[in-house]
Amino acid sequence: MTQPISWQIKASNLAEHARNPIHTDAGAQAAGFPRALVAGVTTYAYLTHPLIVAWGENWLHNGGGEVRFRRPVFDGDALRCVPTNSGESSTIDAITDEPDQPRAQFVAVTDSGPISPMRSGEVLPELQIPLIGEWGSDYGQRAGDDFNFCLENNYVHPAVWPALANNVVHQFVARGSWIHTRSIIRHHGIAQGGSIAIVKSTVVRRFQSHGERAILDVHIEVDGRIVATIEHEAIVALP
Repeated sequence: MTQPISWQIKASNLAEHARNPIHTDAGAQAAGFPRALVAGVTTYAYLTHPLIVAWGENWLHNGGGEVRFRRPVFDGDALRCVPTNSGESSTIDAITDEPDQPRAQFVAVTDSGPISPMRSGEVLPELQIPLIGEWGSDYGQRAGDDFNFCLENNYVHPAVWPALANNVVHQFVARGSWIHTRSIIRHHGIAQGGSIAIVKSTVVRRFQSHGERAILDVHIEVDGRIVATIEHEAIVALP
């Protein structure tokens, strides 16, 4: 099996992320940061680059893993995605020139296992979202990645799945600026750009830790089948 290798890019925010003020200079500074935080899903998109290069379609169809955002990646940072490989898994660290590293870490696996049932909790409104534009196959290219495997094959980029979970948080859970902290993402199929995604979600836990946090279960269906399941955690109200 091909092992993922290191890769570097200049981190940048996408236009749509400005709807969360933390991804603007003004909003980030109001929350005590020096400049705009790059959206966690964009950092995640960068972390998936070595995996798509090494593991290709098989990982997009069956893989997944857990990503944790430990410290902010800032707009304009030189970001290095550095893997440590071990058989059927790879731990990829997001490294910048800031003092404390890694900024984020993704423990990726080649097989994410079976679909986990949605847990009980606060059921949120169901969304139907066309997988085009910000939800399409060119997420990586818009974020500055020149590896166009997903775009060439019209495969929805894997960063779209946590981005859809973020959309749920933004619409129904967060109050003001908020921060994506962690996701367990499991792939159960590949979706084509232009399809319609049905996003079902439940808040399974709320608790206090450096602000108010929420954990959600999110199921994403395309053409009558679940293509991704996510356990998604965010600080939904900053202290």
